[in-house]
Amino acid sequence: MAAPKKGRSASAQSKPWRSLALILIAIVALTGGMFASGNTTPRLGIDLAGGTSITLRAVPERGQESAINKTNMNTAVNIMERRVNGLGVSEAEVQTQGDDNIIVNIPKGTNSKQAREQVGTTAKLYFRPVIATELSAGAATASPSPSTSASPSGKATTGSGDKAGSGDKATSGDKATSGSASPSGTATQQGRAVTDALKADATPSGGATGSAKSSNTPKASGSPSPSGSAGNDATAKLQAQYAALDCSKESVRATAGKGALPTEPTVACGKNNAGVWQKYVLDKAAVDGTDVKKGQAVFDTQGAAGWIVQLDFTGSGGKKFADVTGKLAQNQSPQNQFAIVLDGEVVSDPQVTTAITGGNAQISGSFDQQSAQNLANMLSYGALPLTFKEDSVTTVTAALGGDQLHAGLIAGAIGLALVVVYLLVFYRGLSLIAIPSLLVSAVLAYVIMSLLGPAIGFALNLPAVCGAIVAIGITADSFIVFFERIRDEIREGRTLRPAVERAWPRARRTILVSDFVSFLAAAVLFIVTVGKVQGFAFTLGLTTLLDVVVVFLFTKPLMTILARRKFYANGHKLSGLDPKALGAKPPLRRTRRPARPVDTKEA
Repeated sequence: MAAPKKGRSASAQSKPWRSLALILIAIVALTGGMFASGNTTPRLGIDLAGGTSITLRAVPERGQESAINKTNMNTAVNIMERRVNGLGVSEAEVQTQGDDNIIVNIPKGTNSKQAREQVGTTAKLYFRPVIATELSAGAATASPSPSTSASPSGKATTGSGDKAGSGDKATSGDKATSGSASPSGTATQQGRAVTDALKADATPSGGATGSAKSSNTPKASGSPSPSGSAGNDATAKLQAQYAALDCSKESVRATAGKGALPTEPTVACGKNNAGVWQKYVLDKAAVDGTDVKKGQAVFDTQGAAGWIVQLDFTGSGGKKFADVTGKLAQNQSPQNQFAIVLDGEVVSDPQVTTAITGGNAQISGSFDQQSAQNLANMLSYGALPLTFKEDSVTTVTAALGGDQLHAGLIAGAIGLALVVVYLLVFYRGLSLIAIPSLLVSAVLAYVIMSLLGPAIGFALNLPAVCGAIVAIGITADSFIVFFERIRDEIREGRTLRPAVERAWPRARRTILVSDFVSFLAAAVLFIVTVGKVQGFAFTLGLTTLLDVVVVFLFTKPLMTILARRKFYANGHKLSGLDPKALGAKPPLRRTRRPARPVDTKEA
């Protein structure tokens, strides 16, 4: 009889237990991780478990009523979808309703508060030169101003965060370039300085040039202020806004600076590192969020800054940033600083002592990992083109989804039962290999989907359940290809053990090609679609990969082991490998080459 080839196939034939041990260890480790994390069931999507539905209404800004159009609404949906879904498998649904509404459905189990902040936050970022700053009246009484004094070392000592975490340094690379974040002196002295600064800069429009002032002696603005009643009216209006601004009140902070256009000065609120709210007069925006190419949250391992947000500017944005920081650095006054304003709130107010070039910068302050990541995500995904107001938040029940899930599970059970019956009828004893392989694949899929819920936000919805049901057929198809290749070898007259090893390479190629096509289809579907269809594609791709793992590490080694048993090796009628039933040829035998005749010579 033909002997199996030596080399890799012979090695695999003699050591199948290694592969079985490997997949067993993987199952035990993943199952242990599932129970250790407490996530013993897959997270369900909103159609199966219910969740929260948020209605957002686009609110036109002053002078930009025409901005509410189909293009901007679709752009907002795209940005919101990326913010909430992350990798695209958390199954949050974002869709327009009417001309100015967006509906966001968030599955149960998601941090709805965080998701609401991620979805509705406009994330409009501006870099504005600071004209003046002062502690809010209420806060100044409760907390004196020593926390606002300049540090002798020249490092920023203010700028603690609140909503997003505030930075206190503007740096390029690892070198700090910040000074004190607010002028020294008592609150009363600051109040006089603010008034003087407003008078010195009748219409603060310095922008990139910045505005100069001292806490005792005002200086002229970097840009000449226009003359005339319009300039005086604008100054008077800004003075009135500043005088009425009390940043110690949450209701005031919620509206301060929210409606200001980037082309005009404004007032705003922000916290210092002592946790005290202070108010600002800010010049027109020199750089905006569209000039930021990427935001990334990183932990400062070389210094003591903790979590920071790194900003990479576009080409034009880097030039703007270098220009404004250079002009501010030339103006050596207590207000040679700019404010980083996010959605109307000052999150950082670093002073500048040198121009920051190179197209990148850092925002540092009292960030924790989550606040730094949230800010980085909003900056990376871009600012919403419109401002949205939260109209309503409602709870979505899953009564209908529960019925659909029940029906889907019944359909899956029927499909699995039919596959098992097919295997028992046509492959008989070989079903003892196929059925355990199906179970191993199912266990791996269940455990991995349970772990992916908290890891990447994966949620199992109805299309995902359909993808898992389709995977039953894909997995069964791989077994059938392998079994039929073995039967073909037996029909050629080989016994079982060499038939298994000779059949495996050809079956392996067919299985890999088939699974590659299925995975490619799932990948394309995942990339070009959104929402629930992505759940189907993700599950289909996952189960296709698991099919390859199970066939290589479980089905093939188990077949090699059972081929040594007499029940299969002798071709029992119930084994599914009976040579007579398969119409096998006579057994192949080795034939010796006839001996070469020896030439004899007569002496």
